Amino acid sequence: MNTDIKAIFLDVGNTLRIVLEEPEFQQNAMSELMTLVGATESQEQFYEKVEARWKAYRKASKASLVEASEEALWTKHLLPDYPAEKIAPLHGKLTRLWRDRDGRRVPRHDAKATIIELDRRGYLLGIIANTITETEIPDWMESDGVTKYFKTVILSSKVGLRKPDPEIYWMAARQIGVEPQFCAYVGDNPVRDVEGTRAAGFGMMILFEEPATLAKEPPTGEHKPDYAIKETSQLLDIFPPRN
Repeated sequence: MNTDIKAIFLDVGNTLRIVLEEPEFQQNAMSELMTLVGATESQEQFYEKVEARWKAYRKASKASLVEASEEALWTKHLLPDYPAEKIAPLHGKLTRLWRDRDGRRVPRHDAKATIIELDRRGYLLGIIANTITETEIPDWMESDGVTKYFKTVILSSKVGLRKPDPEIYWMAARQIGVEPQFCAYVGDNPVRDVEGTRAAGFGMMILFEEPATLAKEPPTGEHKPDYAIKETSQLLDIFPPRN
């Protein structure tokens, strides 16, 4: 473990932001998506079909570590039976509505203050996230007033690679101008995030112990983090002022 960390990269989902279930919000998203594409079947039939395609896509992308662009996701994988010329211009909105089916995404209560303090302490900050959306994370950063604190943002939907491919970590390190051994990564997946960070040769890995993630993908014991935290603000106990 390298203690001379200069750059800290963070995941977003379940690390900096969480999902709150809001039935009315979720139902509105499902209805709006169907209206947008002009679906004629029942809601149950439509989502049963698209959900099956989604699961097939996720399985393939996790195996190949390749992420489709938003446009390809909808025109080739999720709605191939709809005219591509109609679906392609809608891809950004469709992705946002698809994700809203899960609930409303909000920042953790201590995320912004921690980001600001880490920046004040002299660390370069960046984001590395597996995500199907190209706009949601930048829009959140802008609305929450944290865009200026992140020197680079690497999204799988934009670069076409997924964690744990080490190249996505190396890409981030190159962009921020810090050698991997002087970089740290903070993520919530006990397998994928730890494995990718180790393969990339990062100097430190911090696991955010999020119950929802741990229930879906329990630790295997093969890859271990350097630290485990339950609150974003605990990063301030790990990273002292650099100056």
